Amino acid sequence: MINNKYQIINNKSYLLFVICYFLFATCSFPCFSQSLGLDETLKTLEGPDFRAEFRWDPFFSSGTFTYGRHEASFFSGKSGENGTVLMNHRELYTLPLPYMEDGGIRFPEAFVSQVKNTFGRYAEEDKTRFRIAAIIIDPGHGGRDPGASWDYNIQGRTLKSIEKDITLKVSRQLYSSLKAAFPDKQVLLTRTGDTNPSKDSRVNLANSVPLSQNEAAIYISVHANSSFNRNARGYEVWYLNPSYRRQVIDTAQFADSSHEVLPILNSMMEEELTTESIYLANSILKRLGETVGDKLPSRGLKAEEWFVVRNARMPSVLVELGFVSNQTDALLMSDDAHLKNLSDALYKGITDFVSFFERAGGITATR
Repeated sequence: MINNKYQIINNKSYLLFVICYFLFATCSFPCFSQSLGLDETLKTLEGPDFRAEFRWDPFFSSGTFTYGRHEASFFSGKSGENGTVLMNHRELYTLPLPYMEDGGIRFPEAFVSQVKNTFGRYAEEDKTRFRIAAIIIDPGHGGRDPGASWDYNIQGRTLKSIEKDITLKVSRQLYSSLKAAFPDKQVLLTRTGDTNPSKDSRVNLANSVPLSQNEAAIYISVHANSSFNRNARGYEVWYLNPSYRRQVIDTAQFADSSHEVLPILNSMMEEELTTESIYLANSILKRLGETVGDKLPSRGLKAEEWFVVRNARMPSVLVELGFVSNQTDALLMSDDAHLKNLSDALYKGITDFVSFFERAGGITATR
């Protein structure tokens, strides 16, 4: 009898031990969870393509991790508290929230692990998506070729309005903005100083950018206008006339295709590049209107067979910022604040195009 009593007690003790062990092993009590500091978290989130960065808003107690163009946003909580983490503005996860401790922020391992895995998945998906991998900015003229130029005498002061100087200033500012916005893309200038690369070298630079099968490049040529009509003024954006026929495919890549198929493939590619060029041109024109439309009239979208536009085998446009032959436009383009506004408009138009292209998997895919 005594043995049976002890046996019952032992069985109950063993059962209680098993239950406690199970609860201990499977429940995420805050006092047992592991957490990382900010530096260790950033190092953990770092990948082969980008370094992770962190922004903290002390007023809202919110933070954002960025990895390339991807984001993970959250509001901090108490130690052990679960909450919502928003990934790329579209995916919600319920995770242990980061919390403040001893004047610093701590990140639970489960939080860090999920964010890292999701960033990794996004990076893998990016490799199979159509994307803009390179942006080529071409400041018109340069060196011994000043482009259009006019001299004005304004209240005893001589104003020299020179196209090559205007285009370089705007293009440099545009380059800096795009480099900051797209660290994962190649952003190239056909000239960085007062030099005059040939038209061939400008388009050869663009066409020689190495691209993967799912990658594309875009080409923006920046100019200032001139006219015998001194009243002509305003901005305009040009793209290649759709009726212009050219060779845009690399025939070496289609060596196994018949001679009958190659013209069809080339025609399809021509149509695609034209559609994307028009979309890029319209995006820039719209942003110019929003940014400087109160000071400059829009002359709209136009089509022409400019050398750089017809020879760049990619979506390409030519932007005229204003008329150096018009005193009002020339005065505007002598003002650094106005040139910055022009640069900002180009930047916004380009980023609009890039965002739509990459989200849709190509412009023609949405038609």
